[in-house]
Amino acid sequence: MLRNPLLDVLHEVRERGSISAAARQLGLSYRHVWGQLKDWEIDLGQNLIVWERGQAARLTPFGQRLLMAERLAQARLGPQIEGLRAELERAFAQAFESPDAQHTSEVLTLYASHDHALNELQACALGAGAPQRPGASLHLDIRFCGSVDAIRALNEGRCELAGFHTQPFASARSLSARTYRPLLKLGLHKIIGFARRAQGLIVAPGNPLGLNSLADAVTTGARFVNRARGTGTRLLLDELLAQASLAPTSLRGYEHVESSHAAVAQAVASGSADVGLGTEYAALAHGLGFVSLVQERYLLVCLKSALERPGVKDLLRLLQSAAWQQQLDALPGYASDHCGEVAAMKRLLPWWD
Repeated sequence: MLRNPLLDVLHEVRERGSISAAARQLGLSYRHVWGQLKDWEIDLGQNLIVWERGQAARLTPFGQRLLMAERLAQARLGPQIEGLRAELERAFAQAFESPDAQHTSEVLTLYASHDHALNELQACALGAGAPQRPGASLHLDIRFCGSVDAIRALNEGRCELAGFHTQPFASARSLSARTYRPLLKLGLHKIIGFARRAQGLIVAPGNPLGLNSLADAVTTGARFVNRARGTGTRLLLDELLAQASLAPTSLRGYEHVESSHAAVAQAVASGSADVGLGTEYAALAHGLGFVSLVQERYLLVCLKSALERPGVKDLLRLLQSAAWQQQLDALPGYASDHCGEVAAMKRLLPWWD
């Protein structure tokens, strides 16, 4: 994550209600932090802190807006920052490899719907290496995009693996089935199990509007924040709306789009939206409320020919390991599900016809 000293100070003051406590948390002196705040207020032409004797320090409305804007920008940029970090780690690892080494790094490019567990898997792969090939290492080059776009990237040869998510028990006539079925071909593609995760309504702490369904969001006029077309979550939303006989236009804010689950959660946390559809992990990570609507299956898919690649074999061994599955199960809202199992379409996609 990119750091900014002003925003770090504002965050700690808001959390601790004291400039001295904020300074201690940041490892700085009170005089230094106080001086910085006064300088920043002069430069910005706005007060940042409300100073009242005998009262806890608190941010001004401008300070609150500044902090929330930065947090939203961080959430929007999160997937790109994670991808850049992984790319730098891979580049440095390759630079330090001995030219005489028996094995070199195996790189697998994965286009995938945004998912926190994949970030965890990426880090785990770097640390685990390739046990069956001493000296080798496995790097996942993850490019986050929508589920539909990820499978298209696989079919166009731009990656070795794609990650997408879907309701496991949707009907053969569902929107999910009609969207994914033309992109997947029997005999050409292989499905790899990964995880189950909870998706639902991300709401303010305590759910003050009492939102327990999409129908509640419609009837209360709650401000909704959506995901872009081509994402699995947008597809899920449209499917849930159709199941509830609700028109997309009845949802206030249907066209308000954010780029990731974290950005949806931050929009709710900042007060720019009342509710959005996203993962339980994203909601809890931002201290928000969550109303589960569906347990969906997150899957990986590759071409059948890719299963013979050393890197894909290494990845399957990692996914099947007890250590990885325990790490996955410890993430809020996640559970391992056929993890690392190469399966037929009909086994993991019951709507497959």
